[in-house]
Amino acid sequence: MSKQHQLEELLQQMTLDEKIGQLIQLATPFFKGAGNDGQITGPMEEMGISEETVRNSGSVLGAAGANQTIHIQKTHLEENRLHIPLLFMADVVHGYKTIFPVPLAVGCSWNLELAERSAEIAAKEAAVSGIHVTFAPMVDLVRDPRWGRVMESTGEDPYLNSQFSRALVRGFQGSNLKNDTLSVAACVKHFAGYGAAEGGRDYNTVNMSERQLRESYLPAYKAALDEGCEMVMTAFNTIDGVPATGNEWLMRELLRSEWGFNGVLISDWGAVKELIPHGIAENEKEAASKALRAGVDIEMMTACYDRYLKELIEEGVVEECILDEAVMRILTLKEKLGLFDNPYRGASERLEKEVIMCEEHRRQARELAEKSCVLLKNNGILPLDKEKRVAVIGPFANSDDILGPWSWLGDRKQAVTLYNGMQKNSAHLTFAQGCEIERVTKEQLKEAIRVAEQADVVVLALGEHSEMSGEAGCRADIQLPLAQLELIKEMQKIKRPIVTVLFNGRPLDLHGVMEESDAILEAWYPGTEGGAAIANLLFGMCTPSGKLTMSFPYSAGQIPVYYNAFNTGRPKDAPDAQERYVSQYLDIPNEPLLPFGFGLSYTTFRYRNGTLSEQKLKKGETISLSVEITNIGEREGDEIVQLYIRDVSGDVVRPLKELKGFKTIHLQPGETKTVSFTISEEQLRYYHRNLQFKSDNGAFIAYVGGNSQQVEGFYFELID
Repeated sequence: MSKQHQLEELLQQMTLDEKIGQLIQLATPFFKGAGNDGQITGPMEEMGISEETVRNSGSVLGAAGANQTIHIQKTHLEENRLHIPLLFMADVVHGYKTIFPVPLAVGCSWNLELAERSAEIAAKEAAVSGIHVTFAPMVDLVRDPRWGRVMESTGEDPYLNSQFSRALVRGFQGSNLKNDTLSVAACVKHFAGYGAAEGGRDYNTVNMSERQLRESYLPAYKAALDEGCEMVMTAFNTIDGVPATGNEWLMRELLRSEWGFNGVLISDWGAVKELIPHGIAENEKEAASKALRAGVDIEMMTACYDRYLKELIEEGVVEECILDEAVMRILTLKEKLGLFDNPYRGASERLEKEVIMCEEHRRQARELAEKSCVLLKNNGILPLDKEKRVAVIGPFANSDDILGPWSWLGDRKQAVTLYNGMQKNSAHLTFAQGCEIERVTKEQLKEAIRVAEQADVVVLALGEHSEMSGEAGCRADIQLPLAQLELIKEMQKIKRPIVTVLFNGRPLDLHGVMEESDAILEAWYPGTEGGAAIANLLFGMCTPSGKLTMSFPYSAGQIPVYYNAFNTGRPKDAPDAQERYVSQYLDIPNEPLLPFGFGLSYTTFRYRNGTLSEQKLKKGETISLSVEITNIGEREGDEIVQLYIRDVSGDVVRPLKELKGFKTIHLQPGETKTVSFTISEEQLRYYHRNLQFKSDNGAFIAYVGGNSQQVEGFYFELID
């Protein structure tokens, strides 16, 4: 008998209550055998869940550790009438216990291989702890750094996000979920458009055209599904006035029918019941009906399905066949994971001791952290001379709050702080707190001044504590807190070179930092090995190579500011532009402080002799753009070479530039390499007014360079 036939027989044996139970996800504390170690990602509420519902429930949220997951599964199998195993799900976003840099930092590495490897390691550590599904990757495109969750995304570009989306899914899932028990199923989120929340405020309204949704926001989700991602999570926001969790067009027509996705769709925490305050459901009963009709298979941590689906089916409001489809999708995922044959899949206390936080995993975390840091400024003070006296000052100088807000199982005590990392490279290191994140005292400033005066160089470790970003971590003012800006001013008075290292989850408004610092290294939340990685960069053990995947605004008043924007009918830089009547601010530049793709090195790369193989591109054929890149500095280094294309005239307005490719090369001092990109008609397609996805004959410009602003352009024409 085939596995599919066995699942169909199992479905036929299930009562209506048992079917509904498969659609209910509860947090760990609800389950017998859980102990007190269950973790949750939102406020507990009085849900009125019965013991029968727990016995019938299909999945667990937030369990952690082989001992706990085995005990919960064993107890559940003993009490569940048909012995249907539980699915264990958790937020393993950028590491399980070995914590890698936050995803925005991973994006800044532009390194798909290391990103995939980080997901593979996270999956391995999670799997030996009994977890089957991770709520990752988050592939929401982000353009507003006020939004706290930008740290979970890889940036503002749909092409680059799509590449990372694929890499992370490959890393989490491996090639075969059943045979590779040290992998986990991936759940791409948040479908769809969550990153466009108005005002950068979490859970807020999203409003855009379908064309914009398809062109900018949907590609990364589609890339995850094309890579075989097993699950999708709904977004909290609206799409065309309808919350995603109750949006039949989005989930039934687009996701299931147009894209052919037949995997499991899960709500985000409490999102089914939130259809009521959104204003499309009068009560929990209507919310349950609309969510199931929209295609939501699993309700996370509210009880609308539990309370009302049976009643809705008995009344004929919801067809039982819709419920059966949802149950079958959940059972199919359990079968893909091999849980019917091995309900304790992967979980092993012995393997936990061998695998979790092993030296190889820490080494990989350190390497990715080195690649993820972005050098924003350097007047020559970096790399540091190991013989110089260095004062490390600031709230992050010796802080272990460097894992990021989604590292819920990361052990901060295991993290390498900046001071500890630098100690291994310097014998002349001193330390002062300087200030707290948001508070400073006269005594702290006095001590910082004393320590700085005895040093040759001051390293200021500044930033946001982890609760200032992540979910619900939105900020209207994205400058550093005033206490830290005051510390910088006091350090400037000492007349010592200042190297600022930033720890944060978003692009910041760097006023008060950029002009006061001799060098700035953006470290983000770098993870378990962060301090060691940063020290290696500061002392020149390795050379910075990261480049920004989200623009740094000149001021919050520009937001949203992003490289692939549209032009206007009165652009500021037009040859015949008038002084006043153009699209501009009167008080600040139009351009961001630091653009997409920007990042410095300890060496210098010269681009020259760029050429197109042909000036006319025929459909069905390709042309190539080649450029010579020479390392004209004195140190070896990596350069991330970027290809952009502009459609000069479209059916609708086209972006000024769109990333279409990138390549990383390593060059020794004096070495030259030729980098070539292939350009095809497929890369020129876009969504027209009628939502057809196609290209147009006509003029294009291909750009190549080291960031989105410093590029050289080459005209070509698309012809039949």
